[in-house]
Amino acid sequence: MTSDSRSAIDFLLTRRSRPAKTLQRPVPTRDDLMPILTAAARCPDHGRLEPWRFIVIEGAAMARLAKAVQKRGEALDLDESQIAKGRSQFDQGNLAVAVVEIQRDSEKIPAIEQTYSAGAACLSLLNAALASGWGANWLTGWAAHDQEFCATALGLASNEGIVGFVHIGTERITPTDRTRPDVAAITQWLDE
Repeated sequence: MTSDSRSAIDFLLTRRSRPAKTLQRPVPTRDDLMPILTAAARCPDHGRLEPWRFIVIEGAAMARLAKAVQKRGEALDLDESQIAKGRSQFDQGNLAVAVVEIQRDSEKIPAIEQTYSAGAACLSLLNAALASGWGANWLTGWAAHDQEFCATALGLASNEGIVGFVHIGTERITPTDRTRPDVAAITQWLDE
């Protein structure tokens, strides 16, 4: 194993998302974000459909989205705690990248594989941000799954949906690691 390979596997074995509420300024500049987005776009993509795209949310857009969550939550008659939780990532956030799944017509690539590819783009984005030295966290929430909110607040088309909001910033608290899966217990070996 080369030293670069060893460094990559060591990163993956120790990577840890940072709670979004602990991320603060400074956040990546647009120039800082381009290699992170480029790395995310190198995810598995059966058939080269690119069934995903990115929306970078920064500045005043965070406050606008928080208000849009409030308005949509009230229209849905959600309780205040649900609305507050949906708002919080935008109230507290400084920069996020929305990973948008695009369901494309394809005779060869089923919809579920397009969804998997979009999820891979989201994880690749998260890992690229962490590997670049930023704190990052992948969030969703009820608003991410509400088609009306996505259409009106983010301009998504009817064949699009949010896979995740990846919040990126400077971590102010390094969280302790959590219990990880027992890999031996969840792994089956087939040799015949």
